[in-house]
Amino acid sequence: MTTKVEGPGGPRNNGHEMAPLNTRARGDGTHGVTIMLSPPDRNSVGSREGAGLPDGDPDRAAWSGKMQFFLSIIGYSVGLGNIWRFPYLCQQNGGGAFLIPFMIMLILEGIPLFLIELGMGQKMRLGALGVWNTIHPWLGGIGISSCIVTLFVAIYYNVIITWCFYYFFNSFRVPLPWASCPQFNGTDLPECERSSETAYFWYRTTLDASPSIEEPEGFKWWIVLCLLLSWTVVFFIVMKGIQSSGKVVYFTSLFPYIVLTIFFIRGITLKGAGAGLMHMYTPKVEKLLEPTVWLDAATQVFYSFGLAFGSLIAFGSYNTPKNNCVRDVILVSVCNAVTAIYASVVIFAILGYKATVGVDRCIAVNKGILFKHGLIDSIHVDNAIYEEKMNSLDSMTKTNWTFEHCSLEDQLDSAAEGTGLAFIVFTQAIVQLPGAPFWAVLFFTMLLSLGLGSQIGILEGMLCTIFDIDIFKRIRKPYVTGVVCLFCFTVGLVFTTGAGEYWLKMFDSFAGTIGLVVVALMETIAVIYIYGHKKFTEDIYQMTGIRPGPYWQLTWRYIGPVIMFLILLSSVLSMVLKSPTYSAWNGELGITENKSYPDWVMAIALAMIVASVLPMPLVFLLRRFQILKVDLDIHQGSIRRNETTASTKEMIDEDDDDDDDDFSGPALGGPVNVRSDSDDEDEPPTMGKMLSNKSSPLTAAGVAASHQTFQFKNQHHLTPNPLAASPTRKKPFSMEVMDF
Repeated sequence: MTTKVEGPGGPRNNGHEMAPLNTRARGDGTHGVTIMLSPPDRNSVGSREGAGLPDGDPDRAAWSGKMQFFLSIIGYSVGLGNIWRFPYLCQQNGGGAFLIPFMIMLILEGIPLFLIELGMGQKMRLGALGVWNTIHPWLGGIGISSCIVTLFVAIYYNVIITWCFYYFFNSFRVPLPWASCPQFNGTDLPECERSSETAYFWYRTTLDASPSIEEPEGFKWWIVLCLLLSWTVVFFIVMKGIQSSGKVVYFTSLFPYIVLTIFFIRGITLKGAGAGLMHMYTPKVEKLLEPTVWLDAATQVFYSFGLAFGSLIAFGSYNTPKNNCVRDVILVSVCNAVTAIYASVVIFAILGYKATVGVDRCIAVNKGILFKHGLIDSIHVDNAIYEEKMNSLDSMTKTNWTFEHCSLEDQLDSAAEGTGLAFIVFTQAIVQLPGAPFWAVLFFTMLLSLGLGSQIGILEGMLCTIFDIDIFKRIRKPYVTGVVCLFCFTVGLVFTTGAGEYWLKMFDSFAGTIGLVVVALMETIAVIYIYGHKKFTEDIYQMTGIRPGPYWQLTWRYIGPVIMFLILLSSVLSMVLKSPTYSAWNGELGITENKSYPDWVMAIALAMIVASVLPMPLVFLLRRFQILKVDLDIHQGSIRRNETTASTKEMIDEDDDDDDDDFSGPALGGPVNVRSDSDDEDEPPTMGKMLSNKSSPLTAAGVAASHQTFQFKNQHHLTPNPLAASPTRKKPFSMEVMDF
């Protein structure tokens, strides 16, 4: 049963307001009420629902509909990694054979961990900090670590959106600015001629890249303006939480699928599309014997779901308690996997066309050489004649005449990942399409939608954690959001220098890897082994009517933690055994070169990793040795009434006599709603029937009785206090909270 506070002046829904209960001391020998709190059992989590109380904050924002929730979580989970990471992994790890380890890891790792986060958020209706504090106060550091990692990722992830904005604006130029090299005195610039048009536009025009991370070469004003724009857009989207971002997700989640479908229809009609798809999905089963393939699959699943950011917990907390989160997890997981495969088809269909055009150009150059030496009659001869003449030449002649090696396989193998795929390789493919500016606008609008959808989720997880802290609950959301965005923009200015891309790669390699895996591993341990897999199973059953069976139990308790431990171990070993490097642009040669990070940059990287992980052991030790006390408010303990002559009417029925030790209080930070009958004109102002069943939080175990002290139990009948405040006077209720 959900209860309400009804007091003078109408109904209230703030659990702190219980004005009719008592009065303050009036100086005449009578006494007011002292509310003393004792901590709940730290090894248990109260069931608010069982106590007839709503989970979490009754004023908490909620999704306006199922579709809004589904689109928000799709927009968050389906991001840029599905476009520029998954196709590359398929290409490098056995083509179609990579789908086997990917699907296995999706089932054994992604889906079970997904349900843990979404289910805990929905059950407790709290953000990441509140959830882990509730499970056990010693685990509060998990929420802090998650917030810190999310902050690091949010800072650099928005820089990618910044670059997309810059390319989006340039896509309206005809011809596209990356379609040809800039000229000086009628000749192409040497740097562009040595590299390519798209590589030159990316490294020189867009980034104005410096030679190394140690030479920033100042801020690039055009990138600074685009970064300011991107943070401004993000601020207006998330400033009111899901009340504002929930409306934007209809665009950011659906538009990428429209664009992918348009590109798919166009791509499969292009020359060479079949060759690109065959190259990507032809299975190389022998690759499955390599451990790195399985590790790549597990890592891709982990990051593609956005686990451990706290965002999934936040999204789940806005659901109704009876939402079928199991169904949601399965639907989103299937959608995520299908999107990754679908995007790969689109990408490689167009890259196949690009590779085919590249081979044709290569053959045209070689035909020109043959024609120059009189071996063919025309540069337009049939390719069969061209092949015959080329085969008749010895290797020495081919070298001396500088023939190019024309191979479709080599062209397709040159596909890149990440920013290289989006801003260099794919833009080159777009240039070769008829009506290139139109396709460029569509492509970068899609990237903007994907990036903003994920950024909304990332910030929502971080802000939800911030608003779990009591001091920030008193501040309006737009103000806190504005401060966070301003801070992120200020720190993000480092990415607008000539070394900006190098810093982004460093953040991506260190800030969002080890910390996230450790947080996810601790989350699993906290829920399955501290909160208890049986209790969590029962929670899922109570919310959905579905009781998780052996599959869920095995993946939660054994398989998932083992996979995450292996990911963590491999990440640490990779950093220790291999000297981390980054690709720096060499303008003189027109190529990128691998360089090692300097020691001071590695110190910053190590500091970010430590900052991501340190809060977990730190909070554990501070609370274990009671250096940092747990903050409890009226919702989290036993209520005792000391030295008062005030009384109330009978509180509960006679069936609770033997339940003094039955405590099922709300989570830390969660409000409690009670009902008062003070609005009844025939009754004096009283507490009302605060307890309706044996699971009420006011029947907590461990309430010590002393002289002139009594508990709110059904066997105690209190007489009215003649000094009680009248309902019409609206006297505010005041209490003392005794720190335990």
